[in-house]
Amino acid sequence: MEQTFSVDYGYLRQIVFNVSQNVLDASRDYLFDTRLTKILRNQGMAHLDELVRRLRAQKNIALEHEVAEAMTINETSFFRDLRPFDLLRLELLPKIVEARRHHRSLRFWSGACATGQEAYSLAMLLLEHFPMLVGWNIVIEGTDICSEVVQRAQAGRYHRIEINRGLPARYVVRYFDHIGEDWIVKPEVRKLSNFRRANLCGPSLPFNRTTDRFDVIFLRNVMLYFDQPTRRTLMAGVHHLLAPDGLLFLGSSEQPADPSIWTPVLAGGTCYFRPRQPS
Repeated sequence: MEQTFSVDYGYLRQIVFNVSQNVLDASRDYLFDTRLTKILRNQGMAHLDELVRRLRAQKNIALEHEVAEAMTINETSFFRDLRPFDLLRLELLPKIVEARRHHRSLRFWSGACATGQEAYSLAMLLLEHFPMLVGWNIVIEGTDICSEVVQRAQAGRYHRIEINRGLPARYVVRYFDHIGEDWIVKPEVRKLSNFRRANLCGPSLPFNRTTDRFDVIFLRNVMLYFDQPTRRTLMAGVHHLLAPDGLLFLGSSEQPADPSIWTPVLAGGTCYFRPRQPS
């Protein structure tokens, strides 16, 4: 007689929330069955119920983090939703460059960077359209909670289907080396970008030095998965990290949790936010 299992998906959802603050709807419980397959195999397990029982029996922080990382949404592409990049190129970055001409320094942050395409898109945009920045201190930080995707971003190695999504042909020729079935980001692009694992909902954001102010922050399609208290805490931290004249880009359907400290600006068919002091 075939044995049946009853998986406590609610317990798994709570683990994901505790680690990453991602709120998973019960209607998407089926994703656990596919996304945790690798963990089950590595742990020598055959079914999710075994994983739940082990997690209940003994606290295992590393295993809980593996579960949370596996359930993270890592959807991205080069120049995803082109409008923010066009707006930066045509209108916003020239003004920031002029304002920073004495310090000759620019800092960008791609939060929840996944496999790095957003950060590398920013790097290619700067190299392609802002030759006057040669000699400047340019830093593009990419962070993500998932170690596996951060390692892929660091490698800068992409498959054909990833290259074909949103990347102009001239960029492929100029900024990538073709090796076998893959394309690898060239050193001139990679040297502008740093990638590391970081939890946006940890005790503190990954940047806390006084020199860690950013000119542009991309935090797109991230807060969709957080509850309101988490959003407020995250956006307060982002407000602190953004330069007074800096720019914040969220996803097209996202709004800051506390509108009193942000000024929305509609331009170029998209929206960005400037920080302001609380009234």
